[in-house]
Amino acid sequence: MESVVSTNVGVLASLIGVAAFFFALEQRTRWKLFEYLPPLIFIYFTPVVLSYFRFLPNTSPVYASIRELVLPAMLIMLLLKVDVGAAVRIMGKGVGVMLFGTLGVVVGAPIGYAVVATFLEPDAWEAFGILAGSWIGGTGNMAAMAKMLEASDQGANFGLAVLGDTVIYIGWLPLLLGSRRWADWFGRFTRADPGRVAQMEAAAAEARAAEPTATPPRFQDHLYVLAVTFLAVWAADQAATWLDHGLAQWAPQVRSIITRSTWQILAITTLGIGLSFTRLRRLRGSHQLAMALVYLFVARMGAVANLGGVASQAPAYLLGCTLWIVIHGIFCVFGAWLLRVDIHTAAIASAANIGGAASAPIVATAHREGLVPVSILMALIGYAIGNYAAFAAAMLCRWVAAAIA
Repeated sequence: MESVVSTNVGVLASLIGVAAFFFALEQRTRWKLFEYLPPLIFIYFTPVVLSYFRFLPNTSPVYASIRELVLPAMLIMLLLKVDVGAAVRIMGKGVGVMLFGTLGVVVGAPIGYAVVATFLEPDAWEAFGILAGSWIGGTGNMAAMAKMLEASDQGANFGLAVLGDTVIYIGWLPLLLGSRRWADWFGRFTRADPGRVAQMEAAAAEARAAEPTATPPRFQDHLYVLAVTFLAVWAADQAATWLDHGLAQWAPQVRSIITRSTWQILAITTLGIGLSFTRLRRLRGSHQLAMALVYLFVARMGAVANLGGVASQAPAYLLGCTLWIVIHGIFCVFGAWLLRVDIHTAAIASAANIGGAASAPIVATAHREGLVPVSILMALIGYAIGNYAAFAAAMLCRWVAAAIA
C-alpha cells in the first residue's frame, strides 16, 4: 500500500512541518507540559504514527540523504560554538563535577545493561550506547551514536533510547530543580566555600559584559557557516575512508568494531573541536542552524522507526536506565564532595550531561539565574566529549553482551 505522501519534496515538507509545528505550539501556548515533555518527544513520535498509518513512507531517498548529509553537518555546527576556556574560567571545579557525571554515565551504562540484559534482545546493548550519547551531549550526540554503531533504522534500539531518555528525564529533572532546598546541608557535606557561587555569578556577568553586542546573522554568515561545515565534513569523510582502508589492511579484526561510520563521526568531532579554537567560532548563526537540523534529523528517525520490539523490552530497559541514572547521580555527588562544590553547580553539571543545552539553563534558572549563560557553555562541552565517551560506554555494553552470550 502506497503512502499518502510519496514524493521526496512531500516527505521533506512533512518532516520539517512536524518539527516546526511543535515549536510553534510551545511558543504560542507556553504550556508547562513542554517543560517535562520537550518538543523533541513529539517530533520523534509523531512521524512514528504518521508512518504507521501510511501517511509517510517507511523508506525514501530523503531519509538516506538526511542521514548522510544533515547528521555530520549539524555536528560540525554544534561544535563550532564550544568554548572550553570560558566554561573553565567561570565554572572552575564545576566542569570537574560535570566530568565526574560523564564518567558516571560511562560506568553506569554497562552496569545497568548487565542487570537486565537477559530480559532484552541480544543487540539491545546498542540502545544503551545510543542513550549514552544523549546523556553526555544531547540529541545530536544521540543521533551520532546511532550512526557510529550502525544501528538499524528499522530496529527498536533507537526507540528504546528515546523512551528511556523521556521517562528518566521526567523523573530526574524535578529532582534537580528541587535540590536547591538542600543547599545548606549539601554545602556542609561537601565543605563548599559559601562565597563560591557569588564569585561565579560575578565572573559570568563580567564575561557577558566583555562580549561584543550580538547582532542577527546575515545571509553571508549562513553561507560562511555552510562553506566551513561542508568543507570540514568532506575532510572528515576523506580521513574516515583512509583510516578504514588502513584498518582493513593492517588490523581487520579491529575493523569489525571500529567501522567507517565510527571513524567518520570521530573525525568530524575532532575536527569540529579543533575549529572551535579558531576565529571560525565567531561565525554567527551556526548554533541556531545546527539545532534546526537536529530536530529535522529526529523527525527522520521517527519516520523510519519500527517500534514493534519496544513494548516487550520497555520494562526491563527502563529498570536498567533507572539504575544507570542513580550511578550517574552518585558520581556527581562524589565529584562535588571531592572538589568541594555547592549543590547549585552539581545540579547544573548533572543537567548539562543528562539534558544537554536544552535542560541546563532550566536548572540554572531554578538555582541561580546568574549562572544560565555558563550552564549553556558547560552543556556545549558535552557536545565535544559526548561522542568519545558515549562510544566507550557502548563498547563496554557490547563487551557485557558478549560475556553473557
